[in-house]
Amino acid sequence: MTNNTFSTKTISLNQYGIMDAKAHYQLSSDQLHEETIQKGQGVETSFGAIAVNTGEFTGRSPMDRFIVKDSITEDEIWWGDINIPFEPEAFDKLYDKVVAYLSEKEVFVRDAYACADENYKLNIRVINEYPWSNMFVYNMFLRPTEEELDGFKEDWLVVNAPEFMADPAIDGTRQHNFAILNFTKKIALVGGTGYTGEIKKGIFSALNFILPVFKNTLPMHCSANVGKEEDTAIFFGLSGTGKTTLSADPDRRLIGDDEHGWTNENTVFNFEGGCYAKAIDLTEESEPEIYRAIKKGAILENVVLDEHKNVDFEDTSITQNTRVSYPIYHIDNIQIPSIGKNPKNIFFLTADAFGVLPPISKLTPGQAAYHFISGYTAKVAGTEAGIDEPVPSFSACFGAPFMPLHPTRYAEMLSEKMQEAGVNVWLINTGWTGGPYGTGSRMKLKYTRAMISAALEGKLNDVDYQTHPVFGLAIPKDCPNVPNEVLNPIDTWGDAEAYNKKAAELSSSFKENFAQFSAYANEEIMAGGPID
Repeated sequence: MTNNTFSTKTISLNQYGIMDAKAHYQLSSDQLHEETIQKGQGVETSFGAIAVNTGEFTGRSPMDRFIVKDSITEDEIWWGDINIPFEPEAFDKLYDKVVAYLSEKEVFVRDAYACADENYKLNIRVINEYPWSNMFVYNMFLRPTEEELDGFKEDWLVVNAPEFMADPAIDGTRQHNFAILNFTKKIALVGGTGYTGEIKKGIFSALNFILPVFKNTLPMHCSANVGKEEDTAIFFGLSGTGKTTLSADPDRRLIGDDEHGWTNENTVFNFEGGCYAKAIDLTEESEPEIYRAIKKGAILENVVLDEHKNVDFEDTSITQNTRVSYPIYHIDNIQIPSIGKNPKNIFFLTADAFGVLPPISKLTPGQAAYHFISGYTAKVAGTEAGIDEPVPSFSACFGAPFMPLHPTRYAEMLSEKMQEAGVNVWLINTGWTGGPYGTGSRMKLKYTRAMISAALEGKLNDVDYQTHPVFGLAIPKDCPNVPNEVLNPIDTWGDAEAYNKKAAELSSSFKENFAQFSAYANEEIMAGGPID
């Protein structure tokens, strides 16, 4: 369903304090595409997709994400550097300034919803300053039918004003950009940034509070797909670890690529109606499903074009974080509706730039909880200013910036569900082999796919395993379509002493990071960490 019927409907936004605006309601994807080009805010590429530049911010700004501290959130939120409190009175004043700024302007309004499972559906109304931001909302959230739009009433409101700049001295923000959640008023307020990811992550963060606190349902920063036997697989991982790539499998139906809920009714459902994939180094050969999804209706962010409007996916001169958003129906092989049964396999993805972790290992329940809470990957040179060597990066639950509750609350829910469902949990290193970044090489995608396929097909159930001497991980000695020498990282280095030294360094980083959670973790979880 493309829902590209042209709309000319406008609505009043006076009820939100946005007075006398020209509010285009529920424009089609094609209309928003044309509006973007006509306003000079985007260019149509040779793919047919539009390319836009998000401006000053080409990624999220975690230090400028706030949650209003009120009677609902005060005793529930894990306050700190990730969840930064914002005063209710300051929110009200800033909201009034933003809606006054949008008054008498041309804006774009879309009604959509999150959560494919009807029992958890969250209606959302989004008000955007830019047409391409509204097109992003069309792509990324679930699209109501005409019948569902009749009498639509939003549960949450998103107000998005990229060109409104806050005054930190007056408005209580850190700088001119901000993304603020107000659970009492059910409003997500985003300003000062054109990066569209702030819109979707705002609603994701809200659901990460609403689902566990009010619905006893586990929200997950993961992708998911389902096989011919209706077996669901979940892929947790931080940006750049392969979450979107590995879930887009031609032999399995895609449930979703980023955000899901796991219910007590033994189902896994997608929050979204689209995909937001990294575009860096994208090729049709390596990621055919994503590459072929880039067509009319998709939005490319911060890519570089040549004079013929061809995209140079290797050009990082604007950012490493080039992106493409597209509605999920741009992928041929999808699960309709976006719901699966209890998972049988869970994969934790990490891009270990130190070349220490095995490319695949099977985790015990304690190890699964430990690695879920740790949420490890590594940043490599060039990804952030000042990074010249690989740096360990830990993000609790593989999504700390979006998790309002203490990480152990999510970990306890996950552990309980994993044990009830009898799930196999695997740690997959999509990072380096044969040495660290700069010496070794990136694990071949075909090997990673082969290892995941073997796990999904039960072909690793009866092979022999060996124990990693530092991390205590169970490493298969054999895997179909993967050379045996690739499976144990120490065998790929050629210098056992150098490997052991690097492994000890990474082990220390894990232990140092986990110290903040040790008071909340039981003996089984603590035993799941490095053994040396």
